[in-house]
Amino acid sequence: MPLAQFVDPLPIPKTIRPFSRKDGVSHYRVRMKQFKYSLHRDLPATTLWGYNGQFPGPTFEVQRGEEVKVLWESDLPRKHLLPVDTTVHGAEKRFPRVRNVVHLHGARVRANSDGYPESWFTRGFKHTGPTYTQKVYTYPNRQRATTLWYHDHAIGITRLNVYAGLAGFYLIRDKAEACLHLPKGRYEIPLMIADRTLNSDGSLYYPSEPLPGMHHATPTPTKRNLPDPSVVPEYFAESIVVNGKVWPYLNVEPRKYRFRILNASNDRFYNIKLSSGQSFYQIGTDGGLLEKPVKLKQLLIAPAERADIIIDFSKFKGKSIIMTNNAEAPYPMGVSTNLNPATTGRIMQFRVNQPLKCPDKSQIPARLSFIPKLTRANVAKVRQLSLDETVDQYGRLLLLLNNQHWDMPVTEKPVLGTKEIWNLVNTTTDTHPIHLHLVHFQILQFRPFDVEYYTRTKKIRFTGPPTKPDANDRGWKDTVKAKPGQVTQIIARFGPYTGQYVWHCHMLEHEDHDMMRPYRVVKRKKP
Repeated sequence: MPLAQFVDPLPIPKTIRPFSRKDGVSHYRVRMKQFKYSLHRDLPATTLWGYNGQFPGPTFEVQRGEEVKVLWESDLPRKHLLPVDTTVHGAEKRFPRVRNVVHLHGARVRANSDGYPESWFTRGFKHTGPTYTQKVYTYPNRQRATTLWYHDHAIGITRLNVYAGLAGFYLIRDKAEACLHLPKGRYEIPLMIADRTLNSDGSLYYPSEPLPGMHHATPTPTKRNLPDPSVVPEYFAESIVVNGKVWPYLNVEPRKYRFRILNASNDRFYNIKLSSGQSFYQIGTDGGLLEKPVKLKQLLIAPAERADIIIDFSKFKGKSIIMTNNAEAPYPMGVSTNLNPATTGRIMQFRVNQPLKCPDKSQIPARLSFIPKLTRANVAKVRQLSLDETVDQYGRLLLLLNNQHWDMPVTEKPVLGTKEIWNLVNTTTDTHPIHLHLVHFQILQFRPFDVEYYTRTKKIRFTGPPTKPDANDRGWKDTVKAKPGQVTQIIARFGPYTGQYVWHCHMLEHEDHDMMRPYRVVKRKKP
């Protein structure tokens, strides 16, 4: 039986407070726990993993320039909630099944606080990964106001740990944003959108092998050779969960609201619209505010991307409005069964049924911020990096970056403080959300190319003119939608720290199996 929709109120994630502030530094302690929580009114409580026993985890709210130190700990059991494939690199039998490391996505931090995938630890720090160095992570927060998020990043099992519930919001605020008179307080709401499948007993369902009809699924004749359990190419779950509830509703006043949207799904894209047909305004993206608001009828958001939007309900008193989704899954060449307009085509409901508590004095300013443009002048290096599709020894889909596996030597070594242009050459049929740790970048252009010719010659032959990013993608980004059959061109200045970081596809099944590579920011050589 399909679950009833819009029967649970939308929860607002709790804000975490530091246990001490000393010498200008805020200190936090966060423990990963297994716990039970009701995701839907009509189901028994679900066993989940969460930071401080919450899903989503508690929200950090910090000021720009406020140094934050977090002790991340695990109190998780030794047995994993979900099926672990020990043939995936980094998850072999010699390693503990339950391992964790926390990545603050979009943060500019030193390498030893970035959550490098091999810096994992277990309960009580009994076992640690080969690059593990410390228990306490330092976040300097020397970046503009924005919506970040933190999530698990343990090599080989990131998809499982995040699906189990290990994700939360991290908001940076600053004085410039505070002066804009945007909706705030109870009128500013984070929305973590994810998809999950729940069994009738309330437990999480996650496939232990590729399923018939699954996009990129292993052909049936070789299925008997698959490991048990086996990694799947992608997984698109059956229900949409927002802030920890399946298809929730939110009672709102007839006024403007600010929603900080995060796509925390493993693989699913969302193309968001409102059933009322009304427009809304996007004011920010991954790296903070845009220069000016962008009026939209729909919003395409990939896994890991954030979108800061304002919806005005003032003309819809007494109405109910559904936030809908019509993005193919996988995007854009999806299997029709992965999107059902009556289920995964719906996200949540707004009920404009509350009296206006006070006049709405919030604004949508014509000018939000200033974003200095990164130009092609004085670029130190232009890199051509391919997104490739092949198969592994079991005949399963294997996605790679530049045809290289995770454990091959580092090949990208930007020099500290220099600009580089990365041309992401997508030879696959999927749009891949490519995420770079440490840096924020700008999208320069997209341009179609002859994939077959490139596959034969490794030379790019363009088949059409370049196009600029949409207006709502012209801010600072840390994740970009690299479209199939196109070269996605981004530009970044690498810094402010040296050290080893990673870049990867943020479709987590792709990332785990093997679409992730290290890169190293190096010091400039002395003349």
